Amino acid sequence: MNKSDTAYKTIGEVVKILNLRNKSGKKTPTHTIRFWEKEFKQIKPKILAGNRRYYDKNNVNLLKKIKFLLKDQGMTINGVKKLLNSTHSNDLDEMSNKTIRTDNLRNKITSISKIIKDLKNIK
Repeated sequence: MNKSDTAYKTIGEVVKILNLRNKSGKKTPTHTIRFWEKEFKQIKPKILAGNRRYYDKNNVNLLKKIKFLLKDQGMTINGVKKLLNSTHSNDLDEMSNKTIRTDNLRNKITSISKIIKDLKNIK
């Protein structure tokens, strides 16, 4: 059962949504998102008992933008801060959303290709 888009997400779920990985290809530990929280004051998760973080849709979208700029565009943290605080951040929404959709499509095509190869090997 999947959570709706409007439901709060845990930090682990956000790592999966963003598909963050370390250099060895494994999932990135959640400390990356915690670091981004400290650097980008716009990220404000709801922190409940036991210091568990919960992210709403706006926070997840902001984290997607930050990941896009840092990882895909190769910007520095200071550059991302300046861009997020500028008036051009709305243009960024459209550009990052297109890239995210492209990545999702690429992942689906890779999965389908793997299934086809597995089916060929069965015969």
